[in-house]
Amino acid sequence: MFAARNVKRQGRNKPDTFDFLGFTHYCGLSRNGKFRVKRKTSSKKFKSSLQRMKRWIKANRSLPVNLILEETRVKLIGHYRYYGVTDNGPMLSRYWYEVAKLLFKWLNRRSQRNSYTWEKFLLLLKAKPLPSPKIYVSIFYN
Repeated sequence: MFAARNVKRQGRNKPDTFDFLGFTHYCGLSRNGKFRVKRKTSSKKFKSSLQRMKRWIKANRSLPVNLILEETRVKLIGHYRYYGVTDNGPMLSRYWYEVAKLLFKWLNRRSQRNSYTWEKFLLLLKAKPLPSPKIYVSIFYN
């Protein structure tokens, strides 16, 4: 509650956020209305992760699709294991979606004509699914 009172006294709406270890830490409320610090992926780290993934897919797009999907799967699991903390689910889901869009884009650039429509690409992902976002670290103790 100190942060909320302090901010009101200063005439601002929200307490400041800060970035540390790839996360943006910000103030929020728990489900039962109590103050707590929440975390989400830092926008700078999110963008750089997507850029790295884009460069990798672009450089390796000529490999067989199964191999590309398997390597992407490993990279996604690594991302989820680091950034999979309480309150970061939406950013993990967004990362999954952005990676899927990158795969769709670069797999379609393997030849002069499009290899996949979005529907056909979703069928490919149904047959060879990318791992779903998962929270690996809960800050709540049971």
